[in-house]
Amino acid sequence: MITRAREQAGDLARALEAHGAAVVLAPVIRIEPVPQLGPLRAALAGLSAYRWVVFTSQNAVQIVFDRLLAWGLGPRAFASTSVAAIGTATGDALAQRGVVPALVPDEFVGEALAEALAARAGEGGLAGSRVLIPSAQDARDALAEGLRAHGAVVEVVPVYRTVPAVIDLTTLAADLGGGRIDAVTFTSSSTVRSFVDLVGRGAATSGRFAVVVIGPVTASTARELGLADVIEAEPHTVPGLVSALVRRFA
Repeated sequence: MITRAREQAGDLARALEAHGAAVVLAPVIRIEPVPQLGPLRAALAGLSAYRWVVFTSQNAVQIVFDRLLAWGLGPRAFASTSVAAIGTATGDALAQRGVVPALVPDEFVGEALAEALAARAGEGGLAGSRVLIPSAQDARDALAEGLRAHGAVVEVVPVYRTVPAVIDLTTLAADLGGGRIDAVTFTSSSTVRSFVDLVGRGAATSGRFAVVVIGPVTASTARELGLADVIEAEPHTVPGLVSALVRRFA
């Protein structure tokens, strides 16, 4: 069972099917731009003022570059600043749009990215450096807090939000409780929370299926909500998630 937004589920579904899995698509969230993108437009118009622009998800990349085109700008707008990405998938999304990130940390979490940026800055650190983070409306504060701890002046601009999908999962809830779904995949904390809300806590915490998550933050959310048999992808990528499933069922 794949719970990520429908428009992002294709790569994961194809990879699982290539290994013989019977994939059940159950998108429990939707991704949508925030209603007011004026702050993003202002930031993009003045990118030369920022030492770094940091992208923490493919969603942020998509929203920002869609707006760039709509506002008559383009990838060249980033020529006056440095760009970092929290993971290889986000970095690939940037490269596909003509911007090759200068930095992708070894660990795909906010804390690691903050440390990598500070290390890249050298002896002077990030003191006084302006950093722009286009992010989810409900994003974790770990990255921004880590950068501020190193002296950076951080501007977090919400560009998208995740909202629960309108979907009836009554039948799938029964399948989960009845042991007819072998594994459920989660690629964000928001997918875990929406999943529990939509299938009900009884089915979600039945322990009748493996829970395979993309990283430590999502794993923590799953455990906090009572999900059992939580397996964390290593590395924290979609291919890593697929590999974790293959090992689990081998």
